[in-house]
Amino acid sequence: MTTEHPILETRDVTIRFGGHVAVDHVSCAFPRGTLTAIVGPNGAGKTTYFNLISGQLKATSGQVLLNGADITRASVPERTARGIGRAFQLTNLFPSLSVRENVRLVAQAKAGKGFDMFSMADSHIELIERAEHVLAEVRLLDDGDRIVSALSHGDQRKLEVALLIALGPQVLMFDEPTAGMSVDEVPVILDLIRTLKQDMDRTILLVEHKMDVIRSLADRIIVLHNGALVAEGEPAAVIAMPIVQEAYLGKVPEAAQ
Repeated sequence: MTTEHPILETRDVTIRFGGHVAVDHVSCAFPRGTLTAIVGPNGAGKTTYFNLISGQLKATSGQVLLNGADITRASVPERTARGIGRAFQLTNLFPSLSVRENVRLVAQAKAGKGFDMFSMADSHIELIERAEHVLAEVRLLDDGDRIVSALSHGDQRKLEVALLIALGPQVLMFDEPTAGMSVDEVPVILDLIRTLKQDMDRTILLVEHKMDVIRSLADRIIVLHNGALVAEGEPAAVIAMPIVQEAYLGKVPEAAQ
């Protein structure tokens, strides 16, 4: 943990849809170099909170801050440029292009050279080198020439992480990264996130419902219930809290039995 100011923070962030409060005055700080798991039962507001941070939704009230700057009204592209990157449950890839070309295009856009898939690759040697480095990091270097549509689901998810890394974000957001994966594919993605976590310049937010995944990866857990933040802290302590046992695990605290 670090004592410096949090890289990311929400202050009383709230969103209403008509009369329904989906996220209710959530204040939370995310220190640099940590992995925070966001958990809660279905309908707790986890993905909505994620959307408020990444910009897919705009808050009704409250603030989102990145490196101390207010980004509450910033668009998704603006937040991406400032350092927030998000991987979605569904892949967003160019299926007819090669693995390497997918990563090169994202690196090209990040470098401010446009998102042009028809530009000559030879004119972007540094971008190709960047793509090779990223592919090595996600263990897809040997698959660089393969067409994306021919990849397994697990390898497509790895490529999605590669695209995220190519954006060079300070904050990496993963929404149920193991969703839809086979038993054999899950450890690969978890090992990849664990490797990303070793870079202390990266801050990771993870929405996940699998408690074994949370225990193995998270430095910290925050728990949402009915849109409100009800618990936060180190995984073992939070999981043992009666309110978490009741709200998330469906167990009735012993005192109430």
